[in-house]
Amino acid sequence: MRHADGSAGDADYGTIGFRYADYRQPDPRIAALVQKALGPAQHVLNVGAGAGSYEPLDRDVTAVEPSQSMRAQRPASHPVAIDATAENLPFPDRHFDGCMAIFTVHQWADLAAGLRELRRVTSGPVVIMSCDPQAVEEFWLNDYAPMVLATEARRYPSMPSIADGLGGTHEIIPVSIPFDCRDGFNEAYYGRPERLLEPGARTACSAWSFVAPNLAASYVAKLRAALADGSWDRTYGNLRSEPFFTGSLRLVISRP
Repeated sequence: MRHADGSAGDADYGTIGFRYADYRQPDPRIAALVQKALGPAQHVLNVGAGAGSYEPLDRDVTAVEPSQSMRAQRPASHPVAIDATAENLPFPDRHFDGCMAIFTVHQWADLAAGLRELRRVTSGPVVIMSCDPQAVEEFWLNDYAPMVLATEARRYPSMPSIADGLGGTHEIIPVSIPFDCRDGFNEAYYGRPERLLEPGARTACSAWSFVAPNLAASYVAKLRAALADGSWDRTYGNLRSEPFFTGSLRLVISRP
């Protein structure tokens, strides 16, 4: 489905995309992994490009983003995004040297069709960053907001389904998340739980939008109480001194 602002898939970024870019900035260490995965590709397609996170500025990038509110948040240094969806890309076969799709495949209405399109228009590597649904609910947030992580686990496609849908040869690489990660997805706050008390931080993680407001409020209250009485720190406080955390974040690299 498409929402009023053009958003494709199940999340309405016309509603939740406000100030998205304030919390979802590209982290340079994760960006370096994306750059390396793209190899020598110079003509790169970014599908589900959003506000432009992780787009390499030293390559010729074509961005595709169906949400008007997300296109409006793209900085002037980035190319204007084309209004299109992954399932119907308006490009000829093998038009790009490389392709990237970052935190977007779980939004697509038809995963298989979108992956076929990415491979059709790309002669080189296709790089997808997503989360492994089998690992999502292992994160500590599951103790406080179980429906949020259950929603994430349900929405993310399996790693084999992504790799098989692209065909060719592939690698699936676990991505270590730095403590001060600038990209505010849920696991980015593994050692900074107070950040998830901020409404903007939660809004920038689309899974929160699928939980009823009163239930989400109870989850936040439970986490706030655990931080106040020290029970979070007694159980998970060691994470405050861990420089990296490996959770569910994965990079899928497919080559023809």
